Amino acid sequence: MRPIIEFCAGNMHHGTDRVMRLLEQNPEYDVLEYGCLGNCGQCYAQPYAMVNGEIVAAETADELLELIERKIAELDEDWPEFDL
Repeated sequence: MRPIIEFCAGNMHHGTDRVMRLLEQNPEYDVLEYGCLGNCGQCYAQPYAMVNGEIVAAETADELLELIERKIAELDEDWPEFDL
């Protein structure tokens, strides 16, 4: 499964711009940036992103990167590869 990771442009002051750039380097991920994801309270308070539509939030940008990678690993476990 190819994860979709979405970032809010208004959240970049938390350092999520660096996290987004790092994740964009992986060709297996679809990384998108929007002007607003509609989670303004969350966006103001802490670094966050959405992974396949689910909010992933952390205290720091570095922790956010770790949590996003964990979430993707969990999703991969739920979507095993099928041999066709």
